[in-house]
Amino acid sequence: MADAGFPFELPATLVAEGFSLRAETDADVPFAMQLYASTREDELAQVDWSAEQKSLFLAQQFAAQRHHYKTQMACDFALIEHHGAPVGRLYLEQRQTQISIVDIALMPDARGRGVGRAIIEALIATAAVSGRGIGIFVERFNPALRLYRRLGFTEISETEVYLEMERAYEPGGDQPKHAS
Repeated sequence: MADAGFPFELPATLVAEGFSLRAETDADVPFAMQLYASTREDELAQVDWSAEQKSLFLAQQFAAQRHHYKTQMACDFALIEHHGAPVGRLYLEQRQTQISIVDIALMPDARGRGVGRAIIEALIATAAVSGRGIGIFVERFNPALRLYRRLGFTEISETEVYLEMERAYEPGGDQPKHAS
């Protein structure tokens, strides 16, 4: 079931497994920071910094990212919960021709279980109903890049760090099926 005001519902298969969405609040910032840090662990493992230096860097980067999302983007912010405990986040920006996945992240113990795939497939189907595609920016070294390619996303631009990808809507095209 969708949280009031959030423009997306999780697929019934995830709901049946105890997953839900709810609006993110300021009280969720500590969890959001912990989640953000978990997404940067592999990258920071390669840097010869002390734990304190890494912590300060992560706090600064998280604050900058959060400020950007809150002030420069028209996002809907939701937490992904499993049996009432937060396990991830889903930030979406509704555009005329696409739904932009601003951020989707799961805690390490929730990764690799098909949750992200089910959410993205449901987003593709949701966007298709309104004749829109899906867009996302992905870091070049993000392991989820393989998933996006399998789901039909293609690269439309690139920078040194990011690939901009989309799965364009094709009328009558092959859209993923999901149980709603």
